[in-house]
Amino acid sequence: MWLVFTLLGGVVLGFGPATVAAYVLARRHARGESIHWRDYWTVYRREFVRASLLVLPGALPAIVLAGNLSALDAGPLRAATYAALTVLAAAGVYLGPLYAHYELPLWSYFPKASLVALTRPASTALLLFALSAIAFVTATVPVLAPIVSVGAWICLNTWLCLRFFEENEARLQAKGNP
Repeated sequence: MWLVFTLLGGVVLGFGPATVAAYVLARRHARGESIHWRDYWTVYRREFVRASLLVLPGALPAIVLAGNLSALDAGPLRAATYAALTVLAAAGVYLGPLYAHYELPLWSYFPKASLVALTRPASTALLLFALSAIAFVTATVPVLAPIVSVGAWICLNTWLCLRFFEENEARLQAKGNP
C-alpha cells in the first residue's frame, strides 16, 4: 500500500501521506484495532497536506546528505556527513510514531522527535540498529524492498515506539509529572 500510494502522489507529494497513513494504521494494528484497506485511503487523503509538510522537510536534507556520500572521498567531510545522517535518522525514527500517537502542533513534531532521540539513547540505538538490519537485508535481497522492507520497518518501528512511549509516560506519571 505504501508503494502504491507513494506513486499515486507522484513520489514527492505521495511520500509523506503514504508514510503517515502507514504509521497510523500500524499503530491501530499494534493496539489490536481492526483495519481495512479503505482506511489507508481515508488517512492518506485526510493527512495529505499535513503529512507532506511533516515529512518533506526532513526528507530533503536526507536526500542531499545521501547524495553527498557518493561524491565524497574518505575523510572528515564524509565522516561529518555520516554523523549528520545519523542525527537526522535518530530523530526521524521517532517522527512517524509520534505523529500517529500524539496530537501536537505540526511544527513541534521534529523538535519533539529530536528530544526523544537525545533523552532515550538506548531506545534510539535499538531503533537505529533495527533500521540498519532491515536496510542490510534489503541491500542483500533487493526484491524485498518493494514487497516487505518498508512495511516491516513501519510495523516494527511503531511497535517499539509505542512501548517506549508507554514506558516514558509511566515513568513521568510515577514522578508526578502530567
